[in-house]
Amino acid sequence: MKMDEIRNIAKSLGINPGKFSKAELIKCIQTDEGNCDCFATVRSGECDQTGCLWRDDCLKAAPI
Repeated sequence: MKMDEIRNIAKSLGINPGKFSKAELIKCIQTDEGNCDCFATVRSGECDQTGCLWRDDCLKAAPI
């Protein structure tokens, strides 16, 4: 997902996107939604959150 789309989601939730990095902003959104702020923390490419909006970007950003 592009940064502009992420900023728009953040703004719609009342989060000021400021100068957050992509990962930081997504984690803020996850927390605001009541979810675990786990973006890009998955290890070995395994994630059970199949319905997560951020899943594709998360798996790409996670350390190998």
